[in-house]
Amino acid sequence: MNIFHRTVVAAAAILASLSIPDLSAAASSPPVKALNVVLVHGAYADGSSWSKVIPLLQKAGLHVTSVQNPLTSFSDDVAATKRALDLQDGPTVLVGHSYAGMVISETGIDPKVTALVYVAARAPDAGEDYPALTGRFAAPPASKGLVHSGGFAQLSEEAFVHDFAGDLSHKDAMALYAVQGRISDKLFATKTTQAAWKTKPSWYAVSKNDRTTNPDLERFLAKRMDATTVELNSSHVSLISHPREIANLILAAAGYPVKH
Repeated sequence: MNIFHRTVVAAAAILASLSIPDLSAAASSPPVKALNVVLVHGAYADGSSWSKVIPLLQKAGLHVTSVQNPLTSFSDDVAATKRALDLQDGPTVLVGHSYAGMVISETGIDPKVTALVYVAARAPDAGEDYPALTGRFAAPPASKGLVHSGGFAQLSEEAFVHDFAGDLSHKDAMALYAVQGRISDKLFATKTTQAAWKTKPSWYAVSKNDRTTNPDLERFLAKRMDATTVELNSSHVSLISHPREIANLILAAAGYPVKH
């Protein structure tokens, strides 16, 4: 046996001793057929932001629940989502838009949750300093439009219409602005304690024209979690401007035929 052969054999023995799991079977496994979908809205929004996606999912036969986050604290939003999950009977797909990616990363460890869907969403690792992570990417324009008052913040009308909901008609953007959820000043500073995307199959929708979250940050997060990823020519609110594409992503995660 020459030295090259001995080196290869030794390397193979070391790799075998590491007990690295075979992920090929898991990667090719079809999604678990879900019965339910729980939708979690992000900051500067409320549960009505899913109003165009919900009928598409219901038409496919899924039971749909849209959480109303108080946005008063991360723990309050986690509690609201947990209450919604407690009401589900059977396999459930958990979906988060924007900031709600933190919420579904924290709550997605629930055994009912079979898949996670992130829509232009945050996806921190457990204990990660997410603001520090975002600092590695160029700040999006919407961040300059935050207005703070009384311990809460919201987007100015200009930032909301042009940077948050830039591909909606002015009429639709203003209607969404009217129900904007004001967020606690401390909401984004909280660290998650769980990263459900490490143990649950995940899907991600990147908004290519996003001016609220840097699209390159979204791509980084999607790649890090090894998510099934689509890219949409959308603003931050693809769930409103591209509801069919978002519904299709959720249907795929739920193990349902994709609608066209």
